[in-house]
Amino acid sequence: MDERSPVLIGAGQFTYRGDPASSPSPSVLLKIAAERAAADAGIGAAGLAAIDSIVVAPSAIAQPGASRSRGAPFSSNAAMQLGAMLAARPRWAALSAMGGNSSQYMINVLAQRIAEGETGLGLAVGCEVLGSVAKRMARGLGFEDWDAAEDLSLDAPPVVGDTRPGVSAYEARHGLDRPINIYPIFENALRARDGRSLPDHAARIGALFARFTEVAAGNPHAWFPIRRSAGDLTTVGDRNRMIGFPYPKFLNAIMEVDQSAGVLIASVAKARELGVPEDRWVYLHGCADAHDIWHVLERQDFHSSPAMRLTGRRAFEMAGIGPDDLGHIDLYSCFPSAVQVGAEELGLSLDDPRGFTVTGGLPYAGGPGNNYAMHAVATMAQRLRDAPGSWGLVTANGWYLTKQSTGVYSTTPPQKPFERQDPAVIQREIDALPHPDVIEAPQGAGTIETYTVVHKREGPFMGIVIGRDANGRRFVANTRNDPATLASLEASEQVGRKGTVRQSGGLNIFEPA
Repeated sequence: MDERSPVLIGAGQFTYRGDPASSPSPSVLLKIAAERAAADAGIGAAGLAAIDSIVVAPSAIAQPGASRSRGAPFSSNAAMQLGAMLAARPRWAALSAMGGNSSQYMINVLAQRIAEGETGLGLAVGCEVLGSVAKRMARGLGFEDWDAAEDLSLDAPPVVGDTRPGVSAYEARHGLDRPINIYPIFENALRARDGRSLPDHAARIGALFARFTEVAAGNPHAWFPIRRSAGDLTTVGDRNRMIGFPYPKFLNAIMEVDQSAGVLIASVAKARELGVPEDRWVYLHGCADAHDIWHVLERQDFHSSPAMRLTGRRAFEMAGIGPDDLGHIDLYSCFPSAVQVGAEELGLSLDDPRGFTVTGGLPYAGGPGNNYAMHAVATMAQRLRDAPGSWGLVTANGWYLTKQSTGVYSTTPPQKPFERQDPAVIQREIDALPHPDVIEAPQGAGTIETYTVVHKREGPFMGIVIGRDANGRRFVANTRNDPATLASLEASEQVGRKGTVRQSGGLNIFEPA
């Protein structure tokens, strides 16, 4: 076997459920995950000190360029501070760009560095602290202990990945600037494409995610280890209020968590030098990274993802296997639409007996904004060790079905050197795809292509419509926020409904016929 083959030697996870007044700071959470990964590999503190590359998926409060106005301190260079905390002197230390694809992307980059001889032992790690941040701020608890734990004096690190904002100013102005507003738009497009009634489709996505809760119930790291039925997930009530039609709260990713996870990846030569037993080794056999047409309004449609399809295809080709060879699967699961699109693009049936999660998914195991997939990889590693020779797939999705990273893993030793394909190869194919023209100030007749209704605790307050004008150009608009209009959008299928669009107060306003 090639001495430079990258191999995952250790994985660690941590979930903090204690008093928010004493919750760990971001850097402390990262350190805990790193130490657990080292313990898993059997290399201890001495092994951690040998790390020469660190890449961190930061908390949402600490993403590159984040404002400190929220009052919660975070290191100005989490990767370098973590290196010092571990007594390591990394030659390369970086942050990931924002996005749920970050974990697998970081692993793919580290694996490439190892294969090219630039890294011997690397750590990919991330955390989320929004759970304790929200509770501390709500209770006026302050962050004095975090001030002592976080180093704000370090120079900013390099950033890996695509740092562009996820939406255009036009999209953001009309409410297409948050996952909870955009993924429901994909869901309604899926339902309309398939000709399914509103009740039948609710039953479908409830049944899909009920299986995720079953996995979360058995996961000791899950934020909500609770088994729920399809009806529990889709029935709107005081504890399960509507967020963005058709998703009640229980079908939404939960970012307000305190969790960290990380993996140690070494060259085969370094793993042997460290004395890591080979029964701990898990290989990254296949990987790929790409993004769909960047802005949501420019997509070919709202029920597919060429980037998911092509990164999956490339990862399978690189590994020399197909979907039928998989024993374990974790599809990125921020919302039901992401799972349905991912399964379809990979050629998987929604009732696949293998299931689509090893953790329980983002709404139940927890959804660290930039780092969920690291928990999936850490859990996957143990699944593969428990079933030597089996294969596992992890997909990771950033922004709005935008950035995609894929990994195929197994304990089976590779038969060829690791070679990550330049992401530009797939990207050129995606960028060449046709897509509709977008108009920012439409006038006159329009037809709904997809839509959602956004809710506050008090009830619905904003309708978002993506439509086509009489010339087939795509636009986004809001509806009037009167109760009758908003209620009508949720009462029956609206895709295909006619109306008119005009401008008012800097916004496009769609009036259903």
